[in-house]
Amino acid sequence: AMTQFIDLSIPITNDVVSDPPVMRPQITYMTHENTWEQIAMFFPGLTQSDLPDGEGWAVESLTLSTHNGTHMDAPWHFHSTTDSGASPAPSIDEAPLDLFFRPGVKLDFSNKPNGHVVSAAEVEAELARIGYELQPLDIVLVQSGAVYGTDNFTDQGCGMGAEATLYLTERGVKVVGTDAWSWDAPFSHTAKRWAEARDPSIIWEGHKAGRDIGYCQMEKLANLHLLPPFGFLVSCFPYKIKGASAGFTRAVALFEDEPGNA
Repeated sequence: AMTQFIDLSIPITNDVVSDPPVMRPQITYMTHENTWEQIAMFFPGLTQSDLPDGEGWAVESLTLSTHNGTHMDAPWHFHSTTDSGASPAPSIDEAPLDLFFRPGVKLDFSNKPNGHVVSAAEVEAELARIGYELQPLDIVLVQSGAVYGTDNFTDQGCGMGAEATLYLTERGVKVVGTDAWSWDAPFSHTAKRWAEARDPSIIWEGHKAGRDIGYCQMEKLANLHLLPPFGFLVSCFPYKIKGASAGFTRAVALFEDEPGNA
């Protein structure tokens, strides 16, 4: 059978808001009609009319955070140490490549309210519902209820709590992902709980579980609704940025058969 591919990545774009205002990417497009001079810098005496149709090249300039678009967080993003303080947390360029091409499992929490914090019991119940036994190095994807391209995307979806995260990592999961802005519940919802109780343990609790067990996580995935619960591979190699907390990732699901028959 032909391999089927499903793109799990959002684009980096000026047009759709997928980050808070202070963190949005900026792309400057330079196109063929106004770049001939860039080529002429390399070839003194070249005129615009010397080039076919008078056209230069297309090239773009980006102003980006390593967390724009679909990306993979390294343990270094969560905290400076991991293994309960025993070792420095690895940066994204230090992650072994064999983590990023593995069987995928989808947990569907899209029926939970926005801001809900998923518990370990809810992870266990969802695995039982789909009839799947978690394997070490499985890539676990969370369908959060957030919908890319809609208003207030960064406030949407449920988040994975510390105990839910540790439930996965204690069983040998090293790579996870969500289609929400963050693995944690949206800050706007957590801030209301923080205002009431001032309990600092709820702040970024899913990410901070990486202090105990290091793991990598994707954020701003897409098209998770097209995936069955399991029976597919995930390819999600992160961009190699030295010493960085994250790397851009073109995440793709691969099926050896039609989705749904896997």
